[in-house]
Amino acid sequence: MNQPLRKDRAKDETWIKATLQRLPFGMLATEFEGQPFVKPTLFVYAEDENAIYIHGALSGRMRTNLEVNPRISFCVAEMGRLLPAGTAMEVGVEYASVVVLGMAEVVMDPSERRHGLQLLLNRYFPHLKPGIDYREIIQEELDITSVFRLKIESWSGKEDKARQDFPGAFYFPAKG
Repeated sequence: MNQPLRKDRAKDETWIKATLQRLPFGMLATEFEGQPFVKPTLFVYAEDENAIYIHGALSGRMRTNLEVNPRISFCVAEMGRLLPAGTAMEVGVEYASVVVLGMAEVVMDPSERRHGLQLLLNRYFPHLKPGIDYREIIQEELDITSVFRLKIESWSGKEDKARQDFPGAFYFPAKG
């Protein structure tokens, strides 16, 4: 299991699983010919399979990278309040993150691809039902979509816990 440098902020497997279920998107890191590539993506953590499913285009940089080198890193994170201090070295931020290391595979079997896509739909649209609120996944849709399974080999989680009575703490301003 990969571990954070700050052991006092390390979290256990139960926390890691809950965080993967709770956070809405992640960043997938791949590599090709020495060039790192990070892609934001929707995902679903399938605990019973110890895997993460994502989807993407049939062709493109992510799929090319994964076919050449299936080693991945995947990260989810959230930021809390900014914590001002009297010195630059003491300013901080509340945060939580999970880093996953593993191998990616392009799911080729149509029923497994449908399964991965349906897990994604169930996660992001749990109130909508296939065959009632939307057409069930059809072969033509599978023919134009890549489904990837990220097999988890190790993970780590860390959190800088919220400090309830922190003078001057504030949230990063939203733009726009």
